Amino acid sequence: MKKKNSMTTNRRKSIWVFGDYRNYYQNRVTLQLIARAVALAKTINAEVCALIFGHEIDEWIMEYTAHGADRILAIDDPALKSYSTEKYLAIIERLARERDPEIILIGATDFGREFAPRLAKRLKTGLSADCVGLDITEDGLLLQIAPSFGGNMLAEIVTEFHRPQMATVRPGTFKEIPHDYERTAIVERLPLMKGLPKPRVRLIEYERSVEKEHTIENASVIVCGGRGMGNKEKFKKLQELARLLGGDVGATRPVVYAGWAEHNVLVGQAGKHIKPKILFSFGISGAIQHTAGLGEADFIVAINKNPQATMLKMADVAIVGDASDVVNNLIKELKKRIRE
Repeated sequence: MKKKNSMTTNRRKSIWVFGDYRNYYQNRVTLQLIARAVALAKTINAEVCALIFGHEIDEWIMEYTAHGADRILAIDDPALKSYSTEKYLAIIERLARERDPEIILIGATDFGREFAPRLAKRLKTGLSADCVGLDITEDGLLLQIAPSFGGNMLAEIVTEFHRPQMATVRPGTFKEIPHDYERTAIVERLPLMKGLPKPRVRLIEYERSVEKEHTIENASVIVCGGRGMGNKEKFKKLQELARLLGGDVGATRPVVYAGWAEHNVLVGQAGKHIKPKILFSFGISGAIQHTAGLGEADFIVAINKNPQATMLKMADVAIVGDASDVVNNLIKELKKRIRE
């Protein structure tokens, strides 16, 4: 897109959030982005606009309104019942050129990683991918915080000259705003545009993959382990403790690289962003690569031999001791209480 001019600066700024509702009850990233957009909008005096395309989408219009959107741009048409990259790209490109949004946010899901770079190229703007933080600079620019150099550093990125400013954000990075039945929003029901490209891929049928619906990003209790657990066999004890607590297991990058745990439970910059009500941290020093994924934990219990460990300083309850010993004692006590 062209650089901003006097005509676009006279209009109220808008932050767009693309609404991906296809797996709504397990994937809450759109609601998380709306929540962050609400906070950013207050700083730059902008409105939060959710984009919803599909067929029979009234339920999602109400949901995004209740979770913080000021305006809804909705296109409800049978032709959009099935997702099509070409159609969706063409629609958002036209809308963006007509309305000049200041910011566009998209979830860093498989869909977002496919869709967002194509949109950024069409709009001739930049894109920060897999962001773990968003803020506003003193100059009113979107500060996009993303892992770099293999997750060893956090880069702060701004799009100074081109608009819209675009970012994809990892699920679990932000906390959604509670549902408010009293909220209202301006709903614009737009007609399906003419001249949309014909999809090069035709969907014949689809079947949802059989996967565990409860993911670590949505777990209320997480038992997370680091190298301080000692070895792979001791780390496996965390699985037993997690089962007794009704939670899931997380791991640090060194643990995953050592083969003690699978990559899908990696917590941190290069992995999952979690928001449990209770986080148990066993044998984790607290490197930035890990703690960047813990911002939404409500209560942290940390165990480490080193009294100066960062995790102990972050914790609500800090225990100086051997992580493996504490795990075994907890398992023993929990089993005892279950028998009683």
